[in-house]
Amino acid sequence: MSDVPGPGADVVVVGAGVSGLAAARALAQGGKRVVVLEARDRIGGRTWTDDELGVPVDLGASWIHGVDGNPLWELAPAFGIDTVEFTVGSFQFDGRPIGWHAPSGRRLTDAEAASFVADLRALDAALPAVVGHAPPPATYAVAVNTVLRDLHIEGDRAARVREYTAHRSEDLCGAPVTVLDAHGLDEEHVPGDEVVFPGGYGQYARALADGLDVRLGAVVRAVRQSPQGAAVELADGTVVTAAEVVVTVPLGVLQAGSVTFEPPLEPDVLDAMGRLGMGVYDKVFLRFPERFWGDDWVVRQQGPAGVDWHSWYDMSRATGEPVLAALLGGAGARRIESLPDAIIVDEGLTALRRMFGPSVPEPEAVRVTRWAADPFALGSYSFLRVGASTDDHDRLGGRCGRVQLAGEATWGDDPATVHGALLSGLRAAGRLLGHDVTPASLAGPLRV
Repeated sequence: MSDVPGPGADVVVVGAGVSGLAAARALAQGGKRVVVLEARDRIGGRTWTDDELGVPVDLGASWIHGVDGNPLWELAPAFGIDTVEFTVGSFQFDGRPIGWHAPSGRRLTDAEAASFVADLRALDAALPAVVGHAPPPATYAVAVNTVLRDLHIEGDRAARVREYTAHRSEDLCGAPVTVLDAHGLDEEHVPGDEVVFPGGYGQYARALADGLDVRLGAVVRAVRQSPQGAAVELADGTVVTAAEVVVTVPLGVLQAGSVTFEPPLEPDVLDAMGRLGMGVYDKVFLRFPERFWGDDWVVRQQGPAGVDWHSWYDMSRATGEPVLAALLGGAGARRIESLPDAIIVDEGLTALRRMFGPSVPEPEAVRVTRWAADPFALGSYSFLRVGASTDDHDRLGGRCGRVQLAGEATWGDDPATVHGALLSGLRAAGRLLGHDVTPASLAGPLRV
């Protein structure tokens, strides 16, 4: 282990996403001298509000998934952030307008949709017991098949349910259902309605960063520590020293070895890192001259035509403009990342015209994300690969001398969520301050 110079700051935080900014703000409020190093030319990490469509859209995180007891919901009024209820997630089958379309493209009748939803409800009622007794390692797909067999759901009915659970895995984990652990969705059903933001998720990052020393374009390559302190080495050769370091880069970046640690992270942390998976979830936004999809909040396509293009969300609820967003996860997301935008748009329009006819117009503007190709993300969020457990998330967030990791992948209660990222940042800050930090305190001023 090489010696490093004495600290120039109390804490260096690597990454200006919600986790890093929450940690930095809490530490600064506690009187610590904090420097935040961010590789990108913007703050926010995997919360990224973009206005290239002429209205704000969230290229990364979009929803507060479950407002009951959620710290982001509690912080929204304190930060002056407006919200719109939009509860149409993978665990909400009805109650909000959803347009279900058969494999042929025609819209299901009310009776057909009700029958399908009844199968989904029966599945979800039986799944917890089956998952609870699943011998490790077992996949979510195996658990679903076991329930379908027990419920005597067969043929096309079973095929439609399997499709839906596959899409659920892709939506919530960015991974195929065949590699997701049977327990991989245990923490995903957060209680309460879901909301989106007319002004975008990026408002949280701006509020958290206000007054902090955030240095953009600072690509971290190494973190070294010794009894004298810690040193963070940048790609341009700059060294920033501190007493402590909080590293909040995404799991995919850690797994790729983009940041090296000297001495290496603890063996149990590295083992947990290797067991977890990094999913991919991308979005295709199409702004049209007018709304042609009626009053449905989300449109879902069943069958082979919906393998990738299975769900379209009416983002006009947030934007006030006719914007549809297709959300693709897992293999579908990885596939479209290799395609040019023009081909992706053609595929999307073909899917829409299958459901709504040839009169669907060309979009006026397009925005496509590619999170797996982003070198500072290398994916969208973490998931429980078969054989992993929620304990692995928490192991990843353990302390290694002067260094600790934070971010959604390190929060076992609600991984793959923005509020999990925020809470993980507060956990890291609390360790260094010697007391717990409440989310509500983040709305207060910094200590000058």
